[in-house]
Amino acid sequence: MSARVVAAARGWIGTPYVHQASVRGAGADCLGLVRGVWREILGEEPEVPPPYTADWGETGREELLMAAGLRHMAQVTGGWAEGQVLLFRMREGAVAKHLGILSQAGEDARFVHAYDRHGVVESPLSAPWRARVAARFAIPGA
Repeated sequence: MSARVVAAARGWIGTPYVHQASVRGAGADCLGLVRGVWREILGEEPEVPPPYTADWGETGREELLMAAGLRHMAQVTGGWAEGQVLLFRMREGAVAKHLGILSQAGEDARFVHAYDRHGVVESPLSAPWRARVAARFAIPGA
């Protein structure tokens, strides 16, 4: 099913960035992308996310995305594989608030994600991006 997750994620490429949106082709943020792929693969979302800010540098103690990931997906501690959901901490001391989907593992690793002024894109999982990965999750059944 991981190939199905990657295909679904790539189907969102070109969707404009819209904070808190999750409509393929119309608008999505990084969480909206993951929510949309979830709906395409599994159906109804397991919960409605609360309102959230777009600030990647937000400090605080509430790791809401980490907690949601642990509630609904299996945390991955082994090898990197296509279809895994990546949770990024953009700077030390900040809350982990950016998500992507690993679209290609290995030496030329890539991931699909959404961010302001770029929309949904596929980017290289370069060393700086890889260093920011706070957790990896597997979508159930993927």
